[in-house]
Amino acid sequence: MNAILMLKPKATVAFLYNDCSVRQGLEKMRAHGFASIPVISRKGQYCGSITEGDFLWYLIDNRSAELKFLETSTIDDVVRRDFNPPVKVDVDVNELIDRALTQNFIPVVDDRNLFIGIITRQDIIRYFSEKIST
Repeated sequence: MNAILMLKPKATVAFLYNDCSVRQGLEKMRAHGFASIPVISRKGQYCGSITEGDFLWYLIDNRSAELKFLETSTIDDVVRRDFNPPVKVDVDVNELIDRALTQNFIPVVDDRNLFIGIITRQDIIRYFSEKIST
């Protein structure tokens, strides 16, 4: 199965750069209302995903929510690189379904590990619903 059929392209996806400040990350997540968001490098490589909880634990662990601290800390300091690993475009449909059981979105990378977009749980359900209907 080709994941391209369900892919939300990078151009339409909210994401953070790993060198953004923690403050910028919090502001972007708040503006979009997401609980989790992909993180990429300036070269486009997928770095991991970050959640609201990651920000919370980072602030608690560092015992600071001061503006200066939030502006000098980067997303790289917070992101969990092993959380929400990406899939390749030619991912097996069973793996997509397994991932969708526990993740709201699945990051997709090309052969160079460049982030090309996400597949949401909603996209997977919609895809199979249309298959059943036809």
